[in-house]
Amino acid sequence: MKKGFVKVIPETFDDLWHLYNVIYRGDEVYAYTKREIKPDEKYARPRRGQRVPVFLGVKVEKIVWDKLLGRLRVHGTICKAPETVPIGAHHTLNIALNKPLTIVKRKWARHHVERLKRARKTSEKPITIIAIDDEGYAIATTKQYGVEVKVEERIRLPGKLEAEKRSAAIKEYFRKALSSLRQVWTATRSPIAIIGVGFVKNDFAKFLESEAADVAKSVLDVKGVNNGGVAGIYEALRSGVLLKVMKYLRVVEETETMEEILKRLGKGESNITYGLEEVKKAAQLGAIEKLVLADTMLRETSAENRLLLEDLMKIVEQKGGKIMIISTEHEAGAKLLALGGIAALLRFSLYQNLYQ
Repeated sequence: MKKGFVKVIPETFDDLWHLYNVIYRGDEVYAYTKREIKPDEKYARPRRGQRVPVFLGVKVEKIVWDKLLGRLRVHGTICKAPETVPIGAHHTLNIALNKPLTIVKRKWARHHVERLKRARKTSEKPITIIAIDDEGYAIATTKQYGVEVKVEERIRLPGKLEAEKRSAAIKEYFRKALSSLRQVWTATRSPIAIIGVGFVKNDFAKFLESEAADVAKSVLDVKGVNNGGVAGIYEALRSGVLLKVMKYLRVVEETETMEEILKRLGKGESNITYGLEEVKKAAQLGAIEKLVLADTMLRETSAENRLLLEDLMKIVEQKGGKIMIISTEHEAGAKLLALGGIAALLRFSLYQNLYQ
């Protein structure tokens, strides 16, 4: 840290997400890459160059995260390279899993270092969630940056009066759901949570025990929710019914914090504030118990605004407050953005303090 750089090796797609939130415009990133080297022959006919492996340093101008492909691309101007590569030319580094890279910053903020330390310690597998009822099912996997929906199917079963037809249709429906679940589960062998409305979720859990014992062994919990499909998955995250399965998952912590913010606002309590100016006032008074920021507030802003936010974070930490940066890749982050991207849970009422 004294020399302003860290070396990392991303091991999972979640690690790439962390790097996306750590690497900023103006940083320097060094890694092995491939670059087209053209033959240096003055009078030769122009020929296509050969792509060769080189070690390059890039001054970051733009960083792109493709969560569908699990890919991180760092674009900028070359600041260090072999003699065969022109300094100042544009280049894009494709950050790959299990390949080392070095990140250089003028100054490392505490929340950056803490994020990297947290990513290093994180070893839990993702959770596979299937929300199933008599109208359809949805399957999603959890990520540190939110929830990724893998499958969503709607169905129409025969009515309860047609018992024989309904029983046969449910068996066929369960086989289809199992096929989809197995396809998702096989990739990670992760713990499974079954959620849903009514008794269908329990019947599906029994079906797994009899038809797919290997998958059934990964089922850690079966819980009821009020909504089906993807809405049911988000409800389960908000309500905490998945805590047994997802105890240490970051997205649950972020969701719970956001629900507490909305609860206090909904009740009109005075130990909550949001918006940059109001949060600044609370920080100066030492009133902030937890400062909550949307990740885009730090990542997609000017260097000047970022420094202002990081100064605010320092003030909160110096006065004993905690910092939480919430991912905008899931519902909690979207709700925080609707409040301006910044909020604070307070130790005491800000307004009472002002009038005293």
